Amino acid sequence: MSSTIARLLDKAAGRARLTPAEGLRLLESHDLAALAEAADAVTRRLHPEPWRTYNIDRNINYTNVCVGGCRFCAFSRRLGDPQSYVLEREQLHAKIRETLALGGDQILLQGGMHPELTIGWYEDLLRDIKAHFPTINVHGFSPPEIQHIAQTSGLSVDAVLERLRGAGLGSLPGGGAEILVDRVRRAVSRCKASTGQWLDVCRRWHAMGGRGSATMMFGHVETLADRIEHLDRIRQLQDETHGFTAFIAWTFQPGHTELSDLAKAGPLAYLKTLAVARLYLDNFANLQASWVTQGLKIGQMALRFGANDMGSLMIEENVVAAAGTSFRTTEAHIRRAIEQAGYRPQRRDVFYRNYPD
Repeated sequence: MSSTIARLLDKAAGRARLTPAEGLRLLESHDLAALAEAADAVTRRLHPEPWRTYNIDRNINYTNVCVGGCRFCAFSRRLGDPQSYVLEREQLHAKIRETLALGGDQILLQGGMHPELTIGWYEDLLRDIKAHFPTINVHGFSPPEIQHIAQTSGLSVDAVLERLRGAGLGSLPGGGAEILVDRVRRAVSRCKASTGQWLDVCRRWHAMGGRGSATMMFGHVETLADRIEHLDRIRQLQDETHGFTAFIAWTFQPGHTELSDLAKAGPLAYLKTLAVARLYLDNFANLQASWVTQGLKIGQMALRFGANDMGSLMIEENVVAAAGTSFRTTEAHIRRAIEQAGYRPQRRDVFYRNYPD
């Protein structure tokens, strides 16, 4: 390990903030063991407790109709496509009932940017969910979806967020971030919210007292410097609002997409990026492991590379599966993986409040 890398790791472990250039230097390094050791030291400082957390929820895609034009997506369909759908309420109710029966406490409700659904439809959807399932938290609608609803409804983002919150929206997922660099977004997400729009939706939601996650999908057309710019942008917003509950990074899955000729980023790239994210995001309390794209064993290793949370059991997942990656697990297996990593498994909710044992 070079003296420069050693100095930077000591700096991050010692609570000093890394600059973008320093973060990039770490991401360019090849000393995976040293990165892991430093990231784990930061995680243990932030989370000295003897447990690592997970939750139980379900991804429900209310529609696959989307005008986003994302080249990395194998899930979306155009309006009128024979495989397109908008989920019927009875199907939705059945999925939520099963989630509750399995001990889940929330649904991750996301879909495409449907060209014909306006704010009234979304309000009716949320009110229907809360009327039938008042205890369920709706973690719903990524920032690009919010931006799209505002455009199709002729409303401001503030008005859309206020109305959705009034109808039952509980928290905002950080989906649709991909890489928060407009050059990259233009290359992979032709019609989706810009970097500034994504950040602005989160900023406005946080200003209303709302909370939500931040994400990064990497391993496609971005550079290492782009990954650091992404981390820097969400770190800056977290300094401003303190509204992000967690950061989740995962690798692009190229199968069945327009970018299928790209090589899939492997476990080493994932673990290194996770470790650098833990060192760089000094104002984020929680980092999730991405076992959904990496498998449970790598998810378990992530608990030693900066993650303090195994993420969700994810009873249902469709988007990553559409790209040909399909890892499944059970609550018992998640708990066992946490135990094998040397911790006590602890179930929590979306706001990182622990449930009683």
